[in-house]
Amino acid sequence: MSKVVFYARPGAVRDVEQKAVLADAGFEIDLRDLTAERWTSSSLRAFFDDRPIVEWFDPAEPRVVSGEIEPARMNAQEALLTLSVDPSLINGPLVRYNGRCASGLEADELRAFLDIHARGDKLAPVRRLPRTWGESGAGG
Repeated sequence: MSKVVFYARPGAVRDVEQKAVLADAGFEIDLRDLTAERWTSSSLRAFFDDRPIVEWFDPAEPRVVSGEIEPARMNAQEALLTLSVDPSLINGPLVRYNGRCASGLEADELRAFLDIHARGDKLAPVRRLPRTWGESGAGG
């Protein structure tokens, strides 16, 4: 069974749905609380890869919505420091699989991420994930 480290915000509907889909697809899930983790700038950086800085932040977080926190005006160092100090701002869930990291993935992105990194040097893909969350039977 393939193991996925899954950093989720407790009670977040999208995180709960993605966790259910991973479990239904046969992945072993190491579930961790995104907001309780002791993040550093360097430990967070790998999850964001080449995504634009604004995508590192939860767009529904009230301080982002109100404009109190403006990710578009931050450089990478400022953003990483801000997120490490207050993980509730992170656009999760964060996923680590086969030594690779990702953040804020939608259903199609999650499927592609897991498929690509499951193969490594092998040609066999991971078990098929549902095309939509509705196919998973997960509530939300």
